[in-house]
Amino acid sequence: MNDLDRLLRAFAPNFDSLVDEVLATRIGSQRNENLRRHIALRWLSELLADDERAKLYGLPASCRVREQTKILMPEKLICGEYVWIGENAFIDASGGLEIGDHTTIGVGVYVWTHTSILSNMLGANTPGGRHVIRRPTRIGSRCYIVGHAVLNPGITIGEGAVVLPCSCVTADVEAGVIVAGAPAQPIGHVNTAFLAELQTELEAQRSQ
Repeated sequence: MNDLDRLLRAFAPNFDSLVDEVLATRIGSQRNENLRRHIALRWLSELLADDERAKLYGLPASCRVREQTKILMPEKLICGEYVWIGENAFIDASGGLEIGDHTTIGVGVYVWTHTSILSNMLGANTPGGRHVIRRPTRIGSRCYIVGHAVLNPGITIGEGAVVLPCSCVTADVEAGVIVAGAPAQPIGHVNTAFLAELQTELEAQRSQ
């Protein structure tokens, strides 16, 4: 018995019967096989470091993707250099997504490029996505999207913009604007004074 077997049986003495129970629920279809492959890739990717995980998703070598992040249809993601994506982010690229250089997508951020609202309104919420509407979404360079924000499909976040925690972005954000709230509203600008204040704080921290 190897170490993994010992560990599994320590937590679940009836592990073999649990496996049989799970396997008995499988439904053989091409859709499920495709889904299973993506689920397995995501599960196994938890063993990778953040730069290795970025490589698995086809992102540039300078990018990093943390644990538990899901990128839906990464082949439709155009990603710049030095992008950092935090834990538990959900990045939907199915409708087309661009992320510029040196941008951070924080912990637990949801980025959407599609909506299935029409399928619900029509009472047609069946597999296959026949009523899904896709809208390209763009996040510019040097953006800072802080944790647990939600970006709705079809919006553009301008260069150097900041989206503060727990914001819900429902409209375009202009370059260099700081937004907060749900729906997100402008509350400030990334200007010389803003950057100088941060630089002063950093220098004070380094001098301690």
